[in-house]
Amino acid sequence: MMEKNKIQVLLAEDDHNLGSILKTFLEAKGYITTLCINGLDALNVYNEKNNFDFCIIDVMMPVKDGFTLAKDIRKVNKKIPILFLTAKSMQEDKQKGFELGADDYLTKPFNMDELLMRMLAIIRRSGLKNRDKNSNIFILGTYTFDYNRQLLSKIDFEQKLTSKEADLLELLCENVNEVVERPYALNKIWHDDSYFNARSMDVYIAKLRKYLKEDKNVELINVHGIGFRLVVNE
Repeated sequence: MMEKNKIQVLLAEDDHNLGSILKTFLEAKGYITTLCINGLDALNVYNEKNNFDFCIIDVMMPVKDGFTLAKDIRKVNKKIPILFLTAKSMQEDKQKGFELGADDYLTKPFNMDELLMRMLAIIRRSGLKNRDKNSNIFILGTYTFDYNRQLLSKIDFEQKLTSKEADLLELLCENVNEVVERPYALNKIWHDDSYFNARSMDVYIAKLRKYLKEDKNVELINVHGIGFRLVVNE
C-alpha cells in the first residue's frame, strides 16, 4: 500500500503505558495510529476525523466503556474492523464483543506479534490491504480494478465492466479470500434473491471468472451450495 494510503488505526486504551507502547509498535509497523485514553475521547476523535480504517478498543475504559464505544462506532460505520482488548477472559464478555460486531478479541497480557498477526488476518479478510481507499481501486494479483471507472486492467489487458459486474466484483474484493453467500450478494446488488436474479448473477460470475483467468494467483471459485470466493494468493 502506498504511503499516502497507510491504514489509519484508532487505538482506545486507558492504560497510558500500554497505550504508548502499542502506539509506538504499530507506527513502527507502518500504521498511522491515534491514541485515546477513554471511550468518549475516542468517539469524538473518530467522528471528527472520520478517516479511520481499523479500531483497537480496550473493553474496560472510563467515561465510555469499549462495548459502548464499539456500538456507537458501528452506528456510523458497520464495516470498520474492530479488535477488542481486555483483561477479562470470561466467555460472556467475548460473546458480547462478537455480538457487537467485533472481528477478534485479545486477552491481556498478550504478545505484540500476536496482536500484529491478528490484525493482518482481519485486514486480509476485510480487503484493506488490497484497496486504495481514496480512489476505490483494488489490487488483485497483477490486475487493477478501478471501481469508479468500472475498469479491470493489467498489462496488455483492459476490460470495461457493466455496472452489475463492477458492483459484484467490488463486493467480492471487499470480502477477498472469504465466502460471499449467494443470498447476501443477491440482496446486496439486485435487492431481490429471486430465481431469475440468481441465474443472472451466475452469468456475471462466469464473465468475471473469464476476465480474471490470466493470473493464476487470482481465482473466482464456486463454494457449492453456499456462494462464491475470490481467492488472491500473495
